[in-house]
Amino acid sequence: MRTSLKIMAALFVILLISVHVNAQGRGIKWSNDGNSYYRVEKNEIVQYTLPVNEANIIVSKQQLTPEGSDSPLKISFYTFSQDQQMVLLFTNTKKVWRLNSRGDYWILDLKSNKLKQLGESLPTSSLMFAKFSPDGKSVAYVSGNNIYTEEISTSKINAVTTDGSTTLINGTFDWVYEEEFTCRDGFRWSPDSKSIAFWQIDASTTKKFYLINNTDSIYSQLVPIEYPKVGEKPSTCRLGVATISDNKITWMNIPGEPDQHYIVRMEFIPASNNLLIQQLNRKQNHSKLFISEIENGNSRLIQEETDEAWVDIYQSGNPYTIDFTNNFIWLNESNSILWASEKDGWRHLYQVSLEGKPEKLITKGEYDFIDLKFTDQKAGFVYFMASPENATQKYLYRTKLNGKGSLELISPSVLKGNHDYSISFNGNYASHTFSNNFTKPSREFITLSDHKPLVEKDGIISRLDTLQESPTT
Repeated sequence: MRTSLKIMAALFVILLISVHVNAQGRGIKWSNDGNSYYRVEKNEIVQYTLPVNEANIIVSKQQLTPEGSDSPLKISFYTFSQDQQMVLLFTNTKKVWRLNSRGDYWILDLKSNKLKQLGESLPTSSLMFAKFSPDGKSVAYVSGNNIYTEEISTSKINAVTTDGSTTLINGTFDWVYEEEFTCRDGFRWSPDSKSIAFWQIDASTTKKFYLINNTDSIYSQLVPIEYPKVGEKPSTCRLGVATISDNKITWMNIPGEPDQHYIVRMEFIPASNNLLIQQLNRKQNHSKLFISEIENGNSRLIQEETDEAWVDIYQSGNPYTIDFTNNFIWLNESNSILWASEKDGWRHLYQVSLEGKPEKLITKGEYDFIDLKFTDQKAGFVYFMASPENATQKYLYRTKLNGKGSLELISPSVLKGNHDYSISFNGNYASHTFSNNFTKPSREFITLSDHKPLVEKDGIISRLDTLQESPTT
């Protein structure tokens, strides 16, 4: 572990957490069709339909008030079922390491207007990372380091694992995985909703480091944490796939000593029963991609990368929201993935085939790819943040997914500074923010194809004079 770098960044991370920890509640969530977005306002979920930006409250405080209670649930996080007829609500939260990732989950059925709590037989504020099954019939979650599923119609709870303990962790991670790789949510539904793949961390042989809690009482308390110091072995990790019907677990056979490797990514390949897995050695300078068969656990190597220093792990999205996962970025109906690498000295995007075809460089030039924003596979473009000319600024660019296109600036050239975008799933609209040294942060909604504001007078360029401030020195 690069401990010295981690320590140097600690204060900066704390500041970032204070900014991002409740980002979901303040930010927007795009609808599946991309023609509207949702926001939490005054503890209600409001839908805004574009392009007119018409507001409609779809989850009111009254709907959030449980039977027999006078107070509505406080929304800390929410997500919709695939058909957007049910809302999964996260409330009464507790902190785990950095984020409030433990709490209570409730389901609101928007058709029947029925509100009910999940995991009622489990301890209060103990559920983690609840998510709908793809077929919308069940929800899975972690409690007490075990994985559970619950049928929505009957509230029947099924314990997928039962061996979880303080040091044997199913479906989530120990301190090291969160610190090094932002890994928190440690299980995935299969596309057919019949099984769950999950991480199991065994920290039983990892020695304890004692923190001192001087804030919760007048006397300090020791807080033990499993922490591998330099020269000590970290926790071991393995991946299992449990079938929901009988809770039978098949363990994936991945080469390499478990206490000398990390598994930093794992997902079901869409429309298949195979897993795509990324493994790193302990020095984090050798990455391998495996495809594992869930029926027998057999794994085969499809790609690897080495670096004299370390292999950088690109993380798409905001790592300070509780639904963040180190997902793969799928292309061509899951036959390949987008892959970020610094192998040529610059951080660029590549297309990596799952079928043995040659790797393809997509972004080209002497600049770093910063962050992925949107892939338009139909039109053949990838949209991403970069700054080829000034490392203190950030702009939206696009290029061809086939690697044959030139770099095309999308952000307005007259706005010099830092841009950011949240793009709708259909690529029609985007929330665009901009700021620089003398321009206050501001936002507009635009049509992505021409970068024009939906309402001209509300556009950033139209309001630029009112947003700018004179230098004080």
